[in-house]
Amino acid sequence: MDRREAIVAVLRRADRVLVIRRGPEARRSGYWAPLSGKLEPGETQAEALVREVREEVGLTVSPGAKVWESETDDGLFRLHWWTADPGTGDVAPDPGEVSEARWVTAEEFLAMDPVFDGDREFFERILPRL
Repeated sequence: MDRREAIVAVLRRADRVLVIRRGPEARRSGYWAPLSGKLEPGETQAEALVREVREEVGLTVSPGAKVWESETDDGLFRLHWWTADPGTGDVAPDPGEVSEARWVTAEEFLAMDPVFDGDREFFERILPRL
């Protein structure tokens, strides 16, 4: 089976990152994670980042840089982690995709449950170097 491509949005305001609890229509509902989503055919990673953030939480972002790459725990997706400037707008979650949204520190995220192992690795190992 071919692995699909997806982006993960690392949106930061000061020392906090926007994370969501995946909503009832999302794959792996109930997990806390940064915003993420599949790339559509012909779409660049930066375009997918802007689209997914707008769809899930209503923010218009400016893509920054790709900072990491990982795989989902089931091996179905290659994840491309990108920073982005979230600007100053208010978070307006799509209720099907997002049950809850919070701006959290790395320490706060690491205390949340449930989270994916790959996301935990990002918050422990990669985020402190950004």
